[in-house]
Amino acid sequence: MNLTLHVWRQVDAGAPGRLVRYEARDVSPDMSFLEMLDVVNEGLIEKGEDPIAFDHDCREGICGSCGVMINGSAHGPMAGTATCQLHMRSFKDGDKIVIEPWRARAFPVLRDLIVDRSPLDRIIQAGGFVSIATGNAPDAHTILVPKQDAESAMDAAQCIGCGACVAACPNASAMLFTAAKVSHLGLLPQGQPERDRRALGMVTQMDLEGFGGCTNYGECTTACPKEISLETIARMNRDFRVATFRARPESAGAGSS
Repeated sequence: MNLTLHVWRQVDAGAPGRLVRYEARDVSPDMSFLEMLDVVNEGLIEKGEDPIAFDHDCREGICGSCGVMINGSAHGPMAGTATCQLHMRSFKDGDKIVIEPWRARAFPVLRDLIVDRSPLDRIIQAGGFVSIATGNAPDAHTILVPKQDAESAMDAAQCIGCGACVAACPNASAMLFTAAKVSHLGLLPQGQPERDRRALGMVTQMDLEGFGGCTNYGECTTACPKEISLETIARMNRDFRVATFRARPESAGAGSS
């Protein structure tokens, strides 16, 4: 396969960027998208040019670092697939492919296709953990969890923090990411002691990071490589409202005599 690439090149966050044309020759349909970029970079290095900078790590759809916009779609044309899992057989010989970084105010471009996704880390730091003292690991089935709750928690826990939901959302909202992190702990018994504080802390931090609001477009779940459901957002909104009510001073005296 021979392809024409239009790749976003930008030296750093303060420099202007532009799309640069490259020719990708003799690309095997069995290559992953990142392997194709590796081959292009090898050619650039041989010519003494700077290689295209892009994030990657596990290349198994686990770490979430590989995300880019491919022809305007987060992670490319295949549903439920991270960029590293996308194979070149998804394209045709002679195709033109536009490759850009995530586009969101909260994700400034660091270099070329690499963006700063540390705002997602700070959202997790605001409450995406369980800090109760659990002691030794309990025996199996000691803590009973309803099957539906366990399955929903596992579905939400699949989130790899790639940021595709933010990049795909017209509002650059991080609601699906935040909701997944709130939900997978809030559904389990171990997450109950901090449930209110978690919802309040993570939603507040999300707003502080400059992400947009959710208006239920649904682009986030379509772009998500793990296909996390919009139900997680509804669950987080419910937890946030309950936690906000409980945190009100007048609610502290409710029911007291």
